[in-house]
Amino acid sequence: MLPPVVAFLVCAAPAASASEAAPPKKRLVILGDSLTSGYGIEPTRAYPALLQAKLDAAGLAYEVVNAGISGDTTAGGLRRIRWALGPGADILIVALGGNDGLRGVPPTQTRKNLEGIIDQARAVSPEVKVMVAGMRMPDNMGAAYVREFGGVFPAVAKAKGTALVPYLLEGVGGVPALNQPDRIHPTEEGQRIIAETVWSGLKPLLAP
Repeated sequence: MLPPVVAFLVCAAPAASASEAAPPKKRLVILGDSLTSGYGIEPTRAYPALLQAKLDAAGLAYEVVNAGISGDTTAGGLRRIRWALGPGADILIVALGGNDGLRGVPPTQTRKNLEGIIDQARAVSPEVKVMVAGMRMPDNMGAAYVREFGGVFPAVAKAKGTALVPYLLEGVGGVPALNQPDRIHPTEEGQRIIAETVWSGLKPLLAP
């Protein structure tokens, strides 16, 4: 029979090993608007939650933080980026700009705000990997504005050395069956397509 002290150590050892085998999860923060928050549907059906499911299924230890607020603009994102990051992030997806365009904000200002968001994120988490999600405006905004606005996102990604999803709503924007009656916010199926689009751009940034 083992002495009491030895028996205690034998029993305690597996618990210590299990604890050591579970390092803290990495943080993936998505700074966005109503497309990210999941307006009109259950948050569990929005693309951030779907990305979490993909990460879990792939055995990747990430916590997805849905920092989407309906109606938010790049100016709003710039004001709240430090709060949204909290203790920091390993990956930041910036999915803002759609409301800027709908409000006719000058594309030069949208670009300035997006670059400011990235700069502040790097000040909080110097090693953060950033991905910019692009947006487009409908033709009724005017050809010149549509062209200038659409060029903001690749320009920011190039200037700041970030990853880029050219268009967050690829395959969803303008498709009635994939949008709610307001023709702006995706249905659950539309959100699933967005999740696939973001996932394709996100995979190269993920650490095992």
